[in-house]
Amino acid sequence: MTLLSLLQENQLLFLTTVSLFSLAVGSFLNVVILRLPKMMESEWHTQCRELLEIEQEETSLEKITLSKPASTCPHCGHKIRAWENIPVVSYLILKGKCSSCKAGISPRYPIIEAATALLSVVVAWHFGFTWETAAALPLTWALIALSMIDFDHKLLPDSIVLPFLWLGLILSTFGIFTDPGSSIYGAVFGYLSLWSIFHIFRILTGKEGMGYGDFKLLALFGAWLGWQYLLQIILLSSVVGAVIGLLLIIFLWRDRNIPIPFGPYIATAGWISLMWGDSINHAYLTWAGLS
Repeated sequence: MTLLSLLQENQLLFLTTVSLFSLAVGSFLNVVILRLPKMMESEWHTQCRELLEIEQEETSLEKITLSKPASTCPHCGHKIRAWENIPVVSYLILKGKCSSCKAGISPRYPIIEAATALLSVVVAWHFGFTWETAAALPLTWALIALSMIDFDHKLLPDSIVLPFLWLGLILSTFGIFTDPGSSIYGAVFGYLSLWSIFHIFRILTGKEGMGYGDFKLLALFGAWLGWQYLLQIILLSSVVGAVIGLLLIIFLWRDRNIPIPFGPYIATAGWISLMWGDSINHAYLTWAGLS
């Protein structure tokens, strides 16, 4: 019996494997969330200097990539050893402190690792041992990274969004999640819908209510799920945004005048539609007496 056959026949083993692998992915996502914005900023500075014909400054600092330099403690520079980098477990063993200087480590790191594993298990349990799971897992991981980067920096990197938009279009040709026609129109209408709202809002108020990354993110979900789910995602994102915004104001005393990026809400709503969109539509049509 091959490993794939064993995973297909044993759901518990399948879910356990997904959870353990996703913990490692969550650890990598922490690196992406921390370093990708810095890499983008460095690239922008380089492009600006080239455009303005300014000579590059010589620096002894190692160029930041997703793999280099090695992870270190931001307080004392202690190089993180392998046993200190085990997802969730190392944080618990170290009691949330650096092994060298005893400075506190943000609980955000194990939370992202645990959340990645939990959401991945939900995906695997929902879709089972299928191609849908194989596709939905990477999308889930990408959405976690996008949400956190957007929350921190109000950025939705094209280097993540665009490849997954194209992947959604490719998957549709195999009938995974939707058909090619719905996927193409979903990508087009997804982008244009928020683009239109953005410009209408700017004309009426003189303010920009969202960024172009939000248009691309909705286009991504249009490509994955089809144009039929766009309205559901927009409505769900508004509900998610209202709930989370209210919770931030109540529990974290966040100033209601501070803008909150819309990307995490679109990502959450899109993921919900990916998982339970059909059930939500059926429940609504039943409630409205249309089914």
